[in-house]
Amino acid sequence: MSPSVFTDLAQNAPTQVIDYLGVSISIKRLDLIHPHISGNKFFKLKYNIEYAMQHGDQQILTFGGAYSNHIAATAFAAHEFGLNSVGIIRGLELQSKPLNPTLQTAHNFGMQFEFISREQYRHKEDIEYLNELKQRYLQAYIVPEGGTNALAIQGCSEILTPQDQDFDLICCAVGTGGTITGLIEASHSQQHILGFSALKGDFLKRDVARLTLKHNWSITDEFCCGGYAKTTPELLDFMQNFEAKYFIPLEQVYTAKMLYGLFKMIERGEINTQQKLLVIHSGGLQGRI
Repeated sequence: MSPSVFTDLAQNAPTQVIDYLGVSISIKRLDLIHPHISGNKFFKLKYNIEYAMQHGDQQILTFGGAYSNHIAATAFAAHEFGLNSVGIIRGLELQSKPLNPTLQTAHNFGMQFEFISREQYRHKEDIEYLNELKQRYLQAYIVPEGGTNALAIQGCSEILTPQDQDFDLICCAVGTGGTITGLIEASHSQQHILGFSALKGDFLKRDVARLTLKHNWSITDEFCCGGYAKTTPELLDFMQNFEAKYFIPLEQVYTAKMLYGLFKMIERGEINTQQKLLVIHSGGLQGRI
């Protein structure tokens, strides 16, 4: 079996149209393409899994926090295609605690965990540490945190289909930068890609600028609510009201912040109401509160 079996599911992701203050918003529901490997994680993992299988690797090793959508998706994808999986998990203290739903899901699909300190986790991209992991996990193909690498960008470029070329503004949540870079690479020059960062700081702008030569994009961290996985009462109220009105589930780390920010920009008159607007729902619902 090849990861390409999911291609038709991805290309047929349904689009749901909602209205806010007279602005028509088309939402591409990537959260609906698969029960376990939905959203942008499918696109990030597709070519990485394919590469590992073609090169005879027996394991997928990757990194993530305790509530990482990527960890859960990688565990399922590896299991689905007959590979073992290893998760290097941030937080040494977690090894003595019961598994949360995200880690339990990954465990159920056979993922082996290695819990490391937060200080050690900061070295996850260092050559010395990666070489040490390769020595201990000889049959492993290593995927970066969040799945972002060249193969992930290749996969994420397939999120946009020919039917999406008429949209003027395309919005997405941003975590490690792989998804937005894929969208940028697939976009046309007249389209603008607007990313809503789930993290505080300008470093994602620098990261994405290193991954693409195009300039038809921007990223804002104004609506990150203080940083990664942080929330505010206003965000949680927005999330609850949005779901009640539009019957589209969100999660507080990425998609709720994106739509919260977009609605605020519409209220402030910062969105051209004449533009055709597409929002990418990137899934991650297993991490919702």
